[in-house]
Amino acid sequence: MSDPKYKRIVLKLSGEALAGEAGFGINPSVIKSVAEQVKEVAELGVEIALVVGGGNIWRGKIGEEMGMERANADYMGMLATVMNSLALQDSLEQMGIETRVQSSIEMRQVAEPYIRRRAIRHLEKTRVVIFAAGTGNPYFSTDTTAALRAAEINAEVILMAKNNVDGVYSADPRTNKDAIKYDELSYLDVLKDGLAVMDSTASSLCMDNDIPLIVFSIMEKGNIKKVVQGEMIGTIVRGKK
Repeated sequence: MSDPKYKRIVLKLSGEALAGEAGFGINPSVIKSVAEQVKEVAELGVEIALVVGGGNIWRGKIGEEMGMERANADYMGMLATVMNSLALQDSLEQMGIETRVQSSIEMRQVAEPYIRRRAIRHLEKTRVVIFAAGTGNPYFSTDTTAALRAAEINAEVILMAKNNVDGVYSADPRTNKDAIKYDELSYLDVLKDGLAVMDSTASSLCMDNDIPLIVFSIMEKGNIKKVVQGEMIGTIVRGKK
């Protein structure tokens, strides 16, 4: 077994990844699979922080169609991420992995408030930390949350686990058979070419703080462990190629 390449990581999961083929809600077998993969990595001695989206429960686009104010729609999305975070916490703790949920919106009955130094202390004690409720502000995505928290806790890398693609492509590979998969990119390439990796705010934050990003598929079991051990799968995005 090779030693892990990274000591502290941020794992970014989309809410849709937890829904499985149904596309909505939380699929028990999927969340169990994710928890098993996180456990594998935790047992290597890697410090793991998670950021999960809420698109399997609520999408801002639905709010727009209802004529809802953007800020209200975004706050609803933050609450959806808390639900996903609590489900992940429960699944991990059933497997014996000590886990803490820290929420950017105070709700002390279900989660700790986000405190940077406390989060780092949990990681140092080998607890998995799940950052819920985004940044606590509307107009910011959970991609930006992952970039911000990675910078705050001095994570070495962001692992972006996808459920529908296995890396970054020049176009959507599901609709364009000529789409080219990239092995390596710079953040400038991502911003210049408008590639759908993460939103521009998150990309800029990662670039400014020199945080590499690895985009890969979570659908193949063991992929998180492979990435942490330095195996070249998916696409790596960094400040400079």
